[in-house]
Amino acid sequence: VMTVPKEVTADTGLDALSHGLECYVSAVASDYTDPLALRSMQLIFKYLPQAYKNGHDKEARERMHNAATIAGMAFTNAFLGINHALAHILGATFHIPHGRANAFMMIPVIRYNASQPKKFIAFPNYPYPKAKERYVEIADALKLKYSTPEEGIESLIKAIEDLKSLVGIPKSIKEAGVPEEAFRAEVRRMAEIAFEDQCVVSNASYPLVEDLEKILWEAYNGQ
Repeated sequence: VMTVPKEVTADTGLDALSHGLECYVSAVASDYTDPLALRSMQLIFKYLPQAYKNGHDKEARERMHNAATIAGMAFTNAFLGINHALAHILGATFHIPHGRANAFMMIPVIRYNASQPKKFIAFPNYPYPKAKERYVEIADALKLKYSTPEEGIESLIKAIEDLKSLVGIPKSIKEAGVPEEAFRAEVRRMAEIAFEDQCVVSNASYPLVEDLEKILWEAYNGQ
């Protein structure tokens, strides 16, 4: 584990972060999974840059191992969402490492989930849309500064952007080298396949195929 390349450290660390983010806003999140998701994200924001910068930092490596495992315990029970649904087909189509594909989708998905859902997904313990307030709770756990819920979400987005930059993740799918013509030829198909992904059912709101296509374009352009 001490010799894992920097790029793999970054990609796997951001995959673990996407696990924490998604299961905390999942429609089936619970008192059992919430503390695990939050703790995993706290550890990742603190220790991923250290593990990336110095692969022989034993404490950073150990804490990232713990963070990934804790996030796994969370999403095994709370499941995931459209971040992973989109990343699965994006990675398969353009040979992008799984964690990196998740990193590209994170911010557009947060913006989508935090908006008023077009179609609400109902579970017994999920009586109303909660993603917006849940993202603010993540900002609280990370001790980010804000004065309104909207600023809390923007602070979380900025923290994710900064973390991605620290570990060498391109700002967009386009910047990662995927030609626009090739992306345009595949984007509708990817949205349709993502819509059928099992991760969609526990997302904070139920998307339309058009929503998923729009999110893919936002990720492509780095919006």
